[in-house]
Amino acid sequence: MVRGKVVMKRIENAANRLVTFTKRRNGLLKKAFELSVLCDVDVAVIIFSQKGRLYEFSSSDMQKTIERYYMYSKEIPTLKPEMEQHMQHLRIETANMFKKIEFLEVSKRKLLGQDLGSCSVKELQEIGSQLEQSLKSITARKAQLYKEQIQRLKAKERMLLEENVKLCEKCDGGKLWQQLQTQQRKVGNDCTQNSQCSKVVTELFIKLPQSH
Repeated sequence: MVRGKVVMKRIENAANRLVTFTKRRNGLLKKAFELSVLCDVDVAVIIFSQKGRLYEFSSSDMQKTIERYYMYSKEIPTLKPEMEQHMQHLRIETANMFKKIEFLEVSKRKLLGQDLGSCSVKELQEIGSQLEQSLKSITARKAQLYKEQIQRLKAKERMLLEENVKLCEKCDGGKLWQQLQTQQRKVGNDCTQNSQCSKVVTELFIKLPQSH
């Protein structure tokens, strides 16, 4: 069963208010104790009930903790203006950041073809120009990747041809080597624009010749 969201206002029923106070007071003191133990910090909690009864918890001496608080509070006024100025600056930066994020989200939806009903003709033209520029960049990148891949395949092809040459020289005193050169010249003349022809020649001579 899902618990409903608690409304932050005074509980009118006195009995319910007392039960809630007892439960939450104990929970608060327990959390204060856990915080002091887990994080090795000094924690002090002071609670006065509606009837004026005192409840407190301190991980160390309560009086010393209060004295430390008073000493610290005396130093705060000298730092307060600078802190307020810094906090104001952070608030402004946060607000600007949220505006930028919202603007980027709106722009993203429009580039995806969403929420275009409120766009003017000029805005639609700008969106179209952005998409065209993006498409050009994507196409150029794809062409670059294809070019690099072709270069790697050609380098691999040359390496295999060199290995075939070495094998032919070792196996038959130069006879197969001359045959391979003839085949390579023929392939170079007929298939200069087709890398598959070189692959066929490579596969044709990759095997060792049979001895007679």
